Amino acid sequence: MNPDASTPRGQFCRRTRREFLWEAGAGFTGLALAGLMARDGVLPRIQAAPTPGGFVNPLAPRQPMRTARAKSVIFLFMYGGPSHVDTFDHKPALYPLDGKTITVGTCGRGGRKNEGRVVGPKWAFKPYGQCGKQVSDLFPNVGRCVDDIAFLHSMTADSPIHGSAMLQMNTGKILSGSPCLGSWVNYGLGSASENLPGFAVMLDPIGGPISGAKNWSSGYMPASYQGTVLRSAGDPILDLQRPEGMTAPMQRRILDSLREYNSDHAAAHPDNSNLAARIASYELAFNMQRHAPEAVDLSRESAATRELYGINSPRTQEFGRRCLLARRLVERGVRFVQLYAGGAHNDDNWDAHSDLERNHNFHAGRTDRPIAGLLQDLKQRGLLDETLVIWGGEFGRQPTAEYEKGTGRDHNAYGFTMWMAGGGVKGGVSVGQTDELGSAAVEDRLHVKDLHATVLHLMGLDPNQLSYFYGGLDQKLVGVEEVQPIRAIL
Repeated sequence: MNPDASTPRGQFCRRTRREFLWEAGAGFTGLALAGLMARDGVLPRIQAAPTPGGFVNPLAPRQPMRTARAKSVIFLFMYGGPSHVDTFDHKPALYPLDGKTITVGTCGRGGRKNEGRVVGPKWAFKPYGQCGKQVSDLFPNVGRCVDDIAFLHSMTADSPIHGSAMLQMNTGKILSGSPCLGSWVNYGLGSASENLPGFAVMLDPIGGPISGAKNWSSGYMPASYQGTVLRSAGDPILDLQRPEGMTAPMQRRILDSLREYNSDHAAAHPDNSNLAARIASYELAFNMQRHAPEAVDLSRESAATRELYGINSPRTQEFGRRCLLARRLVERGVRFVQLYAGGAHNDDNWDAHSDLERNHNFHAGRTDRPIAGLLQDLKQRGLLDETLVIWGGEFGRQPTAEYEKGTGRDHNAYGFTMWMAGGGVKGGVSVGQTDELGSAAVEDRLHVKDLHATVLHLMGLDPNQLSYFYGGLDQKLVGVEEVQPIRAIL
């Protein structure tokens, strides 16, 4: 400390021992006390980063914090922002307003506007299932599954821009650098599979999404928790092949030698956790070399199953293969699988800024049958109860046109639709509402963090206690304020 010249000399000596210990390390010395109190139950126990010298395989299975309804998650990410008013959020008032200019507040990539030309929905809706849910003609196959689906019609996000909105849907933050939802699930529970990655990502062959690998990054967590990109054809995982001249027995002997060395030197070198972490990574890679090709071998599936997913149709073949592979992965213990429908930019994904009909006919046409096939297949195999399926994009679309001409819609983060099925979710229900035009959520408004809290809750994790110490803070997926799961769909 540098006392001011006007300060009496003895003033800085007037400190109690408790004050000195607290100020000496900005509270750092209080960490030990907090740890002891947490161990004895005085403070709530939270997840923390692995400690040096006591390394445990970061993907080793862990007991959930509470009773879990779901064992795995399949997130069907409709990249680009599908139009909710043209898919699952029926707005009869929009049809007669088609082409008329009305007063309505919107905010998208084109900025804030107070009026716009209405684009009436381009597809008819009709009721499905015992619940009578109205679904667009874009999704007739998914419509037949509505009694297993919970629709969230009042979702909101913090950004109407693709990059930041996608990061928030995946990480809870609009800025890069944070772990993804799949990383948090594997951090909290570990992996149930020793032979496959705990977090798998399957991109659209058209291209990857904006922001790229940030959407499946482990952020400030160890790389063990990041997503692994899998391909549904060819080599399932790139750069996984053995070097020329290397055989499986040779790899096994090397791994055994490394484990023996680590065991012999662990006590003498408590900072040897880096070697132990690398050994765990080598072990997983070795197992994936043997088991990943089998996991993606769809020839083992029956003709009826391939037909269910639309693999025999050119239109639905590609996405159907990935949906079927997702089911095979969760069967084999993969905790979190994310499928992207749409890639690259503009009409290569759901980002319908010009011709809404052409865009959505294409993307819904290639995904509707495979998604319904996935839900039906999981259900008939008894897997739907323990597999949480999520559908949605980073935001929705506005009820008005973006340009002077055409049917394109701008981005809408003020109110959009997502849905969930399986994994402890109540089917045949709808939560929340947007206004009569679908421009903003007006009833039971839900935020991205509410969706994340629900996923963690169903997986047996407490969203308000699951944390990772980084940057001097106990970081959480849902942020610092307490968040509750969406009770109405549980």
